[in-house]
Amino acid sequence: MPRQSFVDDVCQYNYTKERLWERSYLLVKCAELHLEEEYRLYQARLWNSFLGVFLLLHTLITIAHCALLLFACEHPHIVYIDVALYIVSAFIILTVLSVNFCENLAMRHSWITYTSAVVSSFALVSADIFQGTYHYYKHDWALDTFYDTYIIYMIYMFMPIPIMSGALLLGVTVSVVYISYFWVYVAEEYYSDEDYGRFSVDIFHHVCFNLLGMFFRVMNDIVVRSSFLDRHQYIMEKIWLRNARRQEKLVLHSIIPPQIAKPIQDDIQNRLARKVRGLAASRSPGVMEHVMAIQIHPEVSILYADVVNYTKMTTTLNVEKLVRLLHDLYGRFDMAATQFEVQRIKFLGDCYYCVAGLMRPSPDHAKNCVGLGLSMISHIQEVRREHDVDINMRIGVHSGSVIAGVIGEAKLQYDIWGTDVTIANHLESTGSPGFVHVSASTLNELEPSEYTIIPGTDAALEDPVLSKHNISTFLISTEPSPHSTKRTTQRFESLSHMDIPARPDLYRTKDHVINEELRHEFRKMPVSSFKQIFSWRRRNQSIDLLSTAVTKFCLVYRDSNLECKYLHSPDLMFKYSMLLSWSIGCSLAYIQLMSLGEGVLLEAILLDVVVLTFLTVLLVISWYKKFCWLRYGNNENNRQRFGKLSCWIFRTSEKIQASLSLRICIYLFIMCAYNSVICIIMMGCDHEEFEVMYIDSKLYHYDDINICFNPWVITNVVALIIGMSFTFTSIPSFSITVGPLILFLPQNMHIVCSLLSHLLLCI
Repeated sequence: MPRQSFVDDVCQYNYTKERLWERSYLLVKCAELHLEEEYRLYQARLWNSFLGVFLLLHTLITIAHCALLLFACEHPHIVYIDVALYIVSAFIILTVLSVNFCENLAMRHSWITYTSAVVSSFALVSADIFQGTYHYYKHDWALDTFYDTYIIYMIYMFMPIPIMSGALLLGVTVSVVYISYFWVYVAEEYYSDEDYGRFSVDIFHHVCFNLLGMFFRVMNDIVVRSSFLDRHQYIMEKIWLRNARRQEKLVLHSIIPPQIAKPIQDDIQNRLARKVRGLAASRSPGVMEHVMAIQIHPEVSILYADVVNYTKMTTTLNVEKLVRLLHDLYGRFDMAATQFEVQRIKFLGDCYYCVAGLMRPSPDHAKNCVGLGLSMISHIQEVRREHDVDINMRIGVHSGSVIAGVIGEAKLQYDIWGTDVTIANHLESTGSPGFVHVSASTLNELEPSEYTIIPGTDAALEDPVLSKHNISTFLISTEPSPHSTKRTTQRFESLSHMDIPARPDLYRTKDHVINEELRHEFRKMPVSSFKQIFSWRRRNQSIDLLSTAVTKFCLVYRDSNLECKYLHSPDLMFKYSMLLSWSIGCSLAYIQLMSLGEGVLLEAILLDVVVLTFLTVLLVISWYKKFCWLRYGNNENNRQRFGKLSCWIFRTSEKIQASLSLRICIYLFIMCAYNSVICIIMMGCDHEEFEVMYIDSKLYHYDDINICFNPWVITNVVALIIGMSFTFTSIPSFSITVGPLILFLPQNMHIVCSLLSHLLLCI
């Protein structure tokens, strides 16, 4: 990654955290991790969940709208055509968009999603425009459109269009259609030839609504991609942790059998848990004593092996070559022991001893031990040829019982004791190189026909320990018996030719297993419809929305401490909210001036200058880091020195991002500034004159009223401000509620009057 931190004597500049929340970085990261395909699948599921919400909402809105037209109109027969159009368009929308719920079909044919979105959008556009055109020619009414804002929001928030440019193209096309209708049927009716500047107000309305829709799309994409990367990191860390635990378990079980290792692990975990709870860290008296109790294993086979000529080899080879040779040799022995299910106890220099039937009782413990011994002889013969050294193996195997247990306190050591252990040791020391020296008790556990067996050595007959216990001994050769099965021979040969460097890594998970687990986890990611519509507001959290830790509708933690910690975390996407706020602020200032026309007030100009200056300063502060990173951050060796002004901007930006109180103040100021646009427009209106004209129109049945303000402009501005109130991230719910309520303060009740007057005109 490019260097993103520059330090001088004055300040420190770091853009690393902000970079993690940029869409360009997330796109590159998803591509590097090969997550695009899984992201596309999840995105389809997510938009389908949004679509389910929209179909329900649109059905309710259509019912409410048609009911309002029928029951609020004095002459309902006039609006029958409107009701029919809206019902038909709703039926078309429900039918067309329902195709997207066939996920397999929609994924195979991506054109279906685009076509359904275009058809459903223009079905409602056509109904909306047709009813206006119908009343224009039928009743000479110049009606403004009803669903323009609704359709634009519908396209950006609910339509299953996976590509952002596709949603933008459709939204702009719909806006162009509505602006054309406004130009042909509405503007000529209300505005004179010299007053077409007000026509641009409608254009700015559509530009703002499209900006708001694109903001939602971009923020949603950023958060979903970030959640994908978080989920990917979580899964990979879980796999790494699982592999580490598996490695720890394998290492522990290579030293201590599982039946003893498990109680020891549990006791250590209990002691750690007691320490965390503040209890005494000393071990409980009963647990460790029970863990360290000696265990008796009545039916096992013990194998002792010794490298012949080891002492001579230590004098002829240098230390490095000797260690490499022993590592190669004992590595082969350990792999063979694993294959034969034999537990290696330890090795001391050239002595290697192990036990079969210790980890779990096995009727083939003698056969496994002898098989391991034959395999060890084959291995050492290979090592002798490869390294050109004069070494061989002397092996002794005895079957009986052992006492096993763990000794030591600071450093645990597992070992075995007993008479049969001593006998196995003496069988090895009295054996013959290249043969497995077994006792009669071991031979009784074998099938003699599978082996080449010869009498034991003379040294065994003279050994006092073996003589004391009346041990008869036999030598088993590595040469296959003429009566041995092909399967047994092949097994010994395959084990003796194991490729140690190419042996499977027991501590790693295969790539295909990881990919399958990733796919499974991604498919488990929630797509809860109602709770994820505004999930992008939880901007830096990978939250399981189905968890009971989060409330269903407001996405607020039930735990107040968690909610407080979240709200006080830095808002690294603040600059995007400020860019949108500045753009909407400039558009609202223009709309205000155009609405006032020649009667523009000095207060309006002063207020616009103050508000836009404040928004511009905040915009520069929030984006200055980004500009510096674009200019200096791509050169790793560049250590740009910044002046005091730049350092002040850096610190101010970081302070705003980190301070919840500052962000709330900025948010409320912007909402109040937007609200002032409506106030200024209404200040230019003589309400008493308007009321007199309205009463006269009712008394004398005037067809037209000279309105000093356009109610549709007020309505669109209010809708835009309400939409803007939800665009700031990491703002408490009460502040988001206060933002829209500013519109309905008692001193601004004239806004409510304007909305009511607009409703009267519509009816």
